[in-house]
Amino acid sequence: MRKETKTAVYDEELGLEAYRFKGIAQPFPNHFHEYYVIGFVEEGERRLSCRNREYMIRRGDVVLFNPGDSHACVQVDGGALDYRGFNISKETMLDLMGEVTGRRSLPGFSETVLRDEEISCYLRPLHGLVMEGSREFGKEENLLLVLSLLLGRCGQPFEECVPECREEIERACAFMERHYGERICLDQICRQAGLSKSTLLRAFVRAKGVTPYCYLENIRIGAAKKLMEKGVPPAEAALRTGFSDQSHFTNYFSRFIGLTPGAYRDIFLKKNRTEDRQHGK
Repeated sequence: MRKETKTAVYDEELGLEAYRFKGIAQPFPNHFHEYYVIGFVEEGERRLSCRNREYMIRRGDVVLFNPGDSHACVQVDGGALDYRGFNISKETMLDLMGEVTGRRSLPGFSETVLRDEEISCYLRPLHGLVMEGSREFGKEENLLLVLSLLLGRCGQPFEECVPECREEIERACAFMERHYGERICLDQICRQAGLSKSTLLRAFVRAKGVTPYCYLENIRIGAAKKLMEKGVPPAEAALRTGFSDQSHFTNYFSRFIGLTPGAYRDIFLKKNRTEDRQHGK
């Protein structure tokens, strides 16, 4: 039986998450993140869809997602996936751009999949250093070099990567972002947008790449992640972010993030215990 390994750590110095999924065949449904993703395929093949394009990703490919890019992937014949990546928040990316370009402005990546040996030469050791918990400045050096190369290959202003959205859809999104912890029905969203149900659904999928319900669940998962990073137990995080029950929350979280809520929270519990020891608490 194939053994799956899912490992993730948070690097306090760099302000990002690193993770490795080895031996997995789990499909990931259409979803998006509020952060940047920079990853690479070590082994295996996957069929990836992003920004209305289809890709076959395989060993050596670098994968890039901007915040808000809806994407999905499924396993294909050719062996289980060994995938390694980084999640970088917008706040951290602003700081990094200040170092790389001298301007604290968000970048956008015009490409989703790249095959670039030079970038891989820095990306692979960077991942190893972060996963090992290295405190040497080599990891920061590699990260800045990776970003500099990516900007040169496919960088552009972030606004150009965001599809134009109708004002009605933005009102619907803003309503869900304010009220994600409550029980929301489609009628409420339609009233906020000023659209019929059928028009809202068509326009929303065209603008965002996901349905309104999927958008809401992604917002809830993002909020739950932030709570668990502060030590909130998964059951409480589920309740505070509008999930109907613990099993519903665990199912959605695992499908979209690839880790269980408990495993994700453990990353930050370990980080906090390490900080307490360093401060003699």
